[in-house]
Amino acid sequence: MLEKQKYIPSPQEFLEKIPMTPALKSVKERRDAEIRAVISGKSEKLLVIVGPCSAHAHAPTLNYITRLGKLQERLSEKLVIVPRIYTNKPRTRGVGYQGMFLQPDFDGEADIVRGIECVRKLHIAVMEETGLTGADEMLYPENTPYVDDLVSYFAVGARSVENPLHRQSASGLDVPVGMKNPTSGNLNSLMDSVFAAQNAQVFKYGEYQVRSAGNPYAHAVLRGGMDGNGAFQPNYGREAVAKISELYADGGLCNPAVIVDCNHSNSGKQHLKQLSIAREVTALRGADKDYRKIVKGLMIESFLEEGSDPMGTVFGKSITDPCIGWADTERLLQELAESV
Repeated sequence: MLEKQKYIPSPQEFLEKIPMTPALKSVKERRDAEIRAVISGKSEKLLVIVGPCSAHAHAPTLNYITRLGKLQERLSEKLVIVPRIYTNKPRTRGVGYQGMFLQPDFDGEADIVRGIECVRKLHIAVMEETGLTGADEMLYPENTPYVDDLVSYFAVGARSVENPLHRQSASGLDVPVGMKNPTSGNLNSLMDSVFAAQNAQVFKYGEYQVRSAGNPYAHAVLRGGMDGNGAFQPNYGREAVAKISELYADGGLCNPAVIVDCNHSNSGKQHLKQLSIAREVTALRGADKDYRKIVKGLMIESFLEEGSDPMGTVFGKSITDPCIGWADTERLLQELAESV
């Protein structure tokens, strides 16, 4: 039985209460175009989606992204940097911290209305202070309309990518959506998801029957998988990327693109290994023109301080999965720019 706790205003009510200014809309349009250009192959820049595992608090997240903004200014000829502002956090067992979207109120009780306000204010502050727009995970499709005017890149996670509503919702967005391979590592299932997201769909969304136009910028994200014995199986090498390229062609899909997630099963959940994986992908891009043609960017989990602190006592340290720290991040992004 469901217990009704609180009325949640419509997305339109939040857009009117915490609106974007015309200047910020221009920032969003510019950033959307830059990211689309990389995914479509019109730009040779490298897309780097980088930031904390979860954006759990306003101040450290804004501090971190302010630093990214300065790096973007320096490296703009080579990189398109998209900060991770992940405000919905998936939980394997369905309990625990679930992201800023489920922000506690001042008495410690879950308050989704306050969460939505915090999320919108954070995204707007990022745009105002850094000129960047961010990426978020589409964990709950029904939450997307509360932020889709602010977000320039959505990711559909490994545990959601085979869900019909996630695929259908991705088909109705006008920004790039990265579809991660499922935890099994099955590439055929991944590309079925990309196919569904790139094509028009008719489905139920909220209280309406809706029709999407299809999202030509939906694409594959390789995050590794696990075999039947629970062993990690990386999938960012030549063989997996060649397989994805074939599946794009066989499906008649447009804008063939792959983003390599340097963490999760690719790294065996060893956060520092992200550094060597990013460098390995860079080397493969330099040595193999076919690999370079389809691998458009990287995902990296990074924050101000290395590691994790589940209690949230250290400013700028992840309260969920461990991240690389700022010093390593700055060096790595400089290296990536030099490799493009």
